[in-house]
Amino acid sequence: MTNEEETLQEDEPCFVISVAARMVGMHQQTLRYYERAGLVQPSRSRGKRRLYSPADIERVKEIQRLIADLGVNLAGVDVIFRMRERMLQMESEMEELRGMLQRFRDRRLPAPRRLATDEATD
Repeated sequence: MTNEEETLQEDEPCFVISVAARMVGMHQQTLRYYERAGLVQPSRSRGKRRLYSPADIERVKEIQRLIADLGVNLAGVDVIFRMRERMLQMESEMEELRGMLQRFRDRRLPAPRRLATDEATD
């Protein structure tokens, strides 16, 4: 299975709210509250039923860990998620800039020359 197929399956909405609530061990109303707070965005079926993906379930579990283990409130969870997302974007941008810089160096800088002393030691 390729990473793309895994991602598609991870993002595939497949759990109704009652199943999702059981999977994470919380009340359905709590999941609805997290949705209203913007912390999780389940998909909707044609009949407007919430459908949670495995990625949504993992996100809810991460919310639970932040609250239970670190004592973070929901506003703090939102800030942490936004900061994490921004950091990932910045890391991607930095990697792209590093590649551009290396390509520029490869074009502009001459290849290192070997000195006569280096050749004599070989």
